[in-house]
Amino acid sequence: MSSLLTSLLLLSTLTLISASGSRSILRVNPAAAAGDATDLAVDLNVTNFDSVLKDTPASYAIVEFFAHWCPACRNYKPQYEKVARIFNGPNAAHPGIILMARVDCANKINVKLCDKFSVTHYPALYWGPPHKFVGGGWDEKTEKSDIRPINDGRTADRLLKWINTQLGSSYNLEDEKYGNEHHLHSNVSDRGQIAHAVYDVEEATSMAFDIILKHKMIKPDTRATLIKFMQLMVSHHPSMRCRRGSADILVNFDDLYPSNKWLENKHEHENGTGHGALGKFEICGKEVPRGYWMFCRGSKNDTRGFSCGLWVLLHSLSVRVEDGESQLAFTTTCDFVHQFFICEECSQHFYNMCSRVSTPFSSARDFVLWLWTAHNEVNQRLKKTEASLGTGDPKFPKSIWPSKQLCPTCYTNHNQNEESSSIDWDRDEVFKFLGIYYGKTLVSLYKEKDKAHNQIKNSAASEELLQSTNALVVPVGAALAIAVASCLFGALACFWRSQQKNRKYFHKPPLLKIV
Repeated sequence: MSSLLTSLLLLSTLTLISASGSRSILRVNPAAAAGDATDLAVDLNVTNFDSVLKDTPASYAIVEFFAHWCPACRNYKPQYEKVARIFNGPNAAHPGIILMARVDCANKINVKLCDKFSVTHYPALYWGPPHKFVGGGWDEKTEKSDIRPINDGRTADRLLKWINTQLGSSYNLEDEKYGNEHHLHSNVSDRGQIAHAVYDVEEATSMAFDIILKHKMIKPDTRATLIKFMQLMVSHHPSMRCRRGSADILVNFDDLYPSNKWLENKHEHENGTGHGALGKFEICGKEVPRGYWMFCRGSKNDTRGFSCGLWVLLHSLSVRVEDGESQLAFTTTCDFVHQFFICEECSQHFYNMCSRVSTPFSSARDFVLWLWTAHNEVNQRLKKTEASLGTGDPKFPKSIWPSKQLCPTCYTNHNQNEESSSIDWDRDEVFKFLGIYYGKTLVSLYKEKDKAHNQIKNSAASEELLQSTNALVVPVGAALAIAVASCLFGALACFWRSQQKNRKYFHKPPLLKIV
């Protein structure tokens, strides 16, 4: 508990984004969520351009530079949105491939941003890896650049044809959500796929918080559990955005939701606190356009998703706790699922598994392996139910995990059938695998993006320094004269300060007698 509180205090001293200010998550636009397909491209401006493109899960980005007063731009918008519908938003047929965005150059705050990309006509389309847009620009005189203009995308058909040519793909304007299973990457045997789950963990965290607020589940008998779970997230959530957002809420929690029931009702009615005020906070920040699952995406619309993301969240928390926190993390996790997971049957089954634990955990290893065992127990139970009712995901059937392909060293007997009800596990190897899988590998995509971003920043800084050095050439004689003058001025300034100090303290006031 002490290390959790220490981490909370450390994080609460960081610069946290004010809840009353700009903390509105950059998810799918409300109009798009309501079915209006005209708002699926993400609107960017100079304040969020770098952060969104740096943190998007997409492999590529298309940025449209336009002016709202331009008739051609207004006519082109429906064409651009037809393509955006395929890649952006909760109903995207192919999420995580391309971020479709736009910048209004007629907005005064975006003038310098548009100049950096040499925008000379509207609309102008640019293509490239998202992180290459961050802190960068484009110049037609540059021969080698990862950012390229799209010169043949004036209709939705032509733009999609251009994309298919670049990617060797066969995307179609008629593609529907989960309609093309051959495009869905299976993550059964590829360790690296878990890296994409960091976005799903953020999505699951945000969704869980939204559900809690929507159903007004914060009550006097549940608030302590929520506080403990958020403390766990502040210390061990794999996403820095979620750690900061959780800390931001915790710092203000007592004001937003007082523990006294009478005071709570009074504040909620008079000051708008309680669930409504908590809704102003974004627990995982605003940087990433969300609204779809990546690692946890099922081959059917109603499979995987949130439940998968929640499991990944719990596993990622478990591998980060320390030995002294293991029992607290266990009880906090059990209470959180029991009180806040809205599927009643699921939460009860989970709590029953918790109740069977009779000995307190003394190490993080015990907690990690218990959660892994519990997850496999749930998979076995659901596998039978889904098989009898036909409700499972055919591409991701429930199974004992990890598979031999994913972790061959986890199996003591390599000839043993994976479907066996009693597998001889090498628990040390399983523990090692879980730590790497939900630890370093899970956040590797973040680290890769940060590394690429830092390289771009360093390159830009070096270029700026070089330009400033070349622009200022001072003769040697003049340089010496400047240096001598600087020294003389410094000596004079020191003399003047000493004189002022002497004047200030020449007449010292009498010391007050301490009684």
